[in-house]
Amino acid sequence: MSDLVIRVPWPGRQADGPESSLTREWLVTNGLGGYASGTLAGIITRRYHGYLTAALPAPYGRMMMLNDLVERVQLPTGEFAQLGGEERAGAPLNLHGAEYLSEFRLESGVPVWRYELDHVTIEKRLVLPHGQNTVYINYRLLSDGDPIQITLRPSLHFRPHESPVSVELDPSYVLMVAEDRYEVSLSNLPPLRFFLYGAKAALTIDKIRVQEIIYRIEERRGYPARGDLWSPGYFHAELTKGSDMTLVASTEPWETMRTLSPDEALASEPERRAALLEKAVANAAAIQGTAAELVFAADQFIIRPAGRLHDAARARAVGDEVRTVIAGYHWFTDWGRDTMISLQGLTLATGRYQEAAWILRTFLHYVKDGLIPNLFPEGQNEGLYHTADATLWFFHAIHRYTQATQDRSVLRLALPKLVEIIDCHMKGTRFGIGVDPADGLLKQGAEGYALTWMDAKVDDWVVTPRRGKAVEINALWYNALCLAECWLREAGRREDSARAGAAARKACESFNARFWYEEGQYLYDVVDGPEGDDSACRPNQVLALSLDYPVLDRRHWEPIVETARKKLLTPVGLRTLSQDHKDYKPKYDGDLRSRDAAYHQGTVWAWLMGPFIDAWLKIHPDETARAAEFLKGFEPHLRDACVGSISEIFDAEPSYTPRGCVAQAWSVAEVWRCWRRCHAAEGFKDEAPKGSVLTRPLA
Repeated sequence: MSDLVIRVPWPGRQADGPESSLTREWLVTNGLGGYASGTLAGIITRRYHGYLTAALPAPYGRMMMLNDLVERVQLPTGEFAQLGGEERAGAPLNLHGAEYLSEFRLESGVPVWRYELDHVTIEKRLVLPHGQNTVYINYRLLSDGDPIQITLRPSLHFRPHESPVSVELDPSYVLMVAEDRYEVSLSNLPPLRFFLYGAKAALTIDKIRVQEIIYRIEERRGYPARGDLWSPGYFHAELTKGSDMTLVASTEPWETMRTLSPDEALASEPERRAALLEKAVANAAAIQGTAAELVFAADQFIIRPAGRLHDAARARAVGDEVRTVIAGYHWFTDWGRDTMISLQGLTLATGRYQEAAWILRTFLHYVKDGLIPNLFPEGQNEGLYHTADATLWFFHAIHRYTQATQDRSVLRLALPKLVEIIDCHMKGTRFGIGVDPADGLLKQGAEGYALTWMDAKVDDWVVTPRRGKAVEINALWYNALCLAECWLREAGRREDSARAGAAARKACESFNARFWYEEGQYLYDVVDGPEGDDSACRPNQVLALSLDYPVLDRRHWEPIVETARKKLLTPVGLRTLSQDHKDYKPKYDGDLRSRDAAYHQGTVWAWLMGPFIDAWLKIHPDETARAAEFLKGFEPHLRDACVGSISEIFDAEPSYTPRGCVAQAWSVAEVWRCWRRCHAAEGFKDEAPKGSVLTRPLA
């Protein structure tokens, strides 16, 4: 067990200890898209912080059900100590809980807080049983001595988890009590059920309104930052050594909620995670440190979307299960692009092959007009399709799945749709996506849309529209054509194969004639845009050689990688724009407009480390140890920001402050995929494509 623990020793009584405990967060997920999250200090600072965000069927989506829990301890001396709570307007910030916190750790991904109060030591654990909208919050007395009393005040504001905290608090909450069972209900939502395990357990009912909670991160980000909560009362129980206290809160039926005892719930999650390690590596007993942390982090994003009942019914009718990928916590849903980029790292590199197949078949059902969805909005069953690259990443993901598993059933099922996708792109489809017949390159662009992964938009302002022929879109298009050519030839469809091959050769020849920027010794980011060719130095060009079929001529590989290393590489990913560009922004902060202005204008993205390492190893195939050095910056980060995961983005200059989502799927996926590849000699199978680099001549 000690090898599977992330420890964050906490100098709570030092001058900077309590305040900095507000900048580190924890996250626990339930495999449905639901989660619990907060700061190590126990102070809620985001609209998304709470002990239970339940994933409910459409049209509800993810709902904040249990927002806060104020914990007070009465010591044997009669003194009181508060372990956590909210920041309230007009009152000093209470960080005493952080001062008492001596250690925070993750045990196989389960968060554990240790509090030292004079001669009393308490540990708190939190578990969300997999596949349930239920949370267990356990308290254990470790020190000898007299019993202590613990009081827990739950505070609620049932609302969609992305709704502003300022949304008016509904006054019609109803509390129902039946012996030792408690239910809070509001209109048509499932009720929130409570049960308290412990000696002399009871609820004192007072039904109070907790006014003007301040959410400091929302305030910093320019969103409404004050709101009220409602509390039905406070639970209390006696805690003695050897006799725990556990509060259970759930939106599940009583019979589901009460199936697992606290001991069973606390034991189930480490057991489940041990099984994840068994799938991920041959010698699970030897896995520890960064490898185990990344496997556990990857698990948080693979979900059975509880809200999409139609998907589940359709999948089960053919013997499947529905799976998808949450792009990031807290606010993202499942995005097509993120899912396809992440699929190898989250599933294939963790041995979760069946789930990979389920994900691919789920998205296959949604192909429309030659596109897969860009995203599924919260609480809805239908996707939005405004993306030029997600569908091309779909080819890449199917290829990597087929290589890793040698299972061709997904490919056989998908092949007719893949041909349809190519046909739609050749003829032209929605959002101006289509092949230019003059040169065979893929163009894209529609007024008011950002169709590439650089998709920041504020109101009507598209920050990086990149309309025209974008470099990575054409690298992905060429890769997709080459894959289709091979697949169709193997299927005996020679005419279709020849057509895909001819389109690939034409695109390749045009790409190398058009995209090389001689003056800068790198690739244009966009050609034939509304304002001509864009010579901004961006990381998108790395995909021209990192993919399985590199579109870029071999003689240009080294200059591209060297340019990326000198101008874009940081310890935590690649900058999205070189520092010498007039639009470069060194910091991602402030209100929404300020942040989106910097989102792809210098801000570092962790996922880009994956394509960079792939490109590096194509030039230096024997230098995996050097490639592993590029990943070193993520190891300390696993104890920062969201402990045990990797953030979405970082500021573009030291100290590379983590920003954006605190846990991002493609960040974790690409770091784990490359980490595993670079440590293949230590017993981790290389998940990269086997054999030599795939290339094709220009003619």
